Amino acid sequence: MSKHFERDLENIHVQVLSMFAVVEKMIDDSVRAFCDQRTELASEVIATDEKVNAFDVAIEEECLKVLALHQPVARNLRRVTTMLKINSDLERIADLACNIAERALAMQETPYFPIPDQLTTMASDATEMVRLALNSFVDLNVDLAKEVILIDQKVDSANRDVINELRELMVSEPNQVAPALHCFSASRHLERIGDLAENIAEDVIYMVAGDIIRHQHRSYIEKPHEEI
Repeated sequence: MSKHFERDLENIHVQVLSMFAVVEKMIDDSVRAFCDQRTELASEVIATDEKVNAFDVAIEEECLKVLALHQPVARNLRRVTTMLKINSDLERIADLACNIAERALAMQETPYFPIPDQLTTMASDATEMVRLALNSFVDLNVDLAKEVILIDQKVDSANRDVINELRELMVSEPNQVAPALHCFSASRHLERIGDLAENIAEDVIYMVAGDIIRHQHRSYIEKPHEEI
């Protein structure tokens, strides 16, 4: 590997890590804004999206430049393509955090609406998934990536519980439909954040082990892996 290639890869790596940190904070702040009725946090999250968009463009440009100039193969090619895909997923996660923040602002009209307990659990699990996905990327750790995939099952289950609870509430108390729909949206956004964190974990597994595991999680998680 040439020094120029190594330098370019490291530069992209650092940018991806910085983007991870910003997006993780956006998730945490958007959830606190929603659950604690903190409009200032919601506004901060929405304003931060421009920073993430700048990361998105810069990282994509750098990845495409590396592919064109250095024409990497094998493990290095997997590393570049993985960072390109992670970049895209992080940008989408940031958009979802903004959506949650927007729901938080809308909830100001009904400040006493009871937020389902499962929603805060979902938020904690989704944030943990993003954090573990980051650690799996930094440490090239397939086992951590597998943990992300396992946690996604909890997030999916919690999302179903929240939706069922909100449906029952809307039937029994029609005057609560509007805030319940905001909660419904927030829950779906958190569930989608979990899915994208899972995508990142899949990409890390591909980068480290060369295995494409989409649609075959169960069989892969149960077997030991070999780096290639």
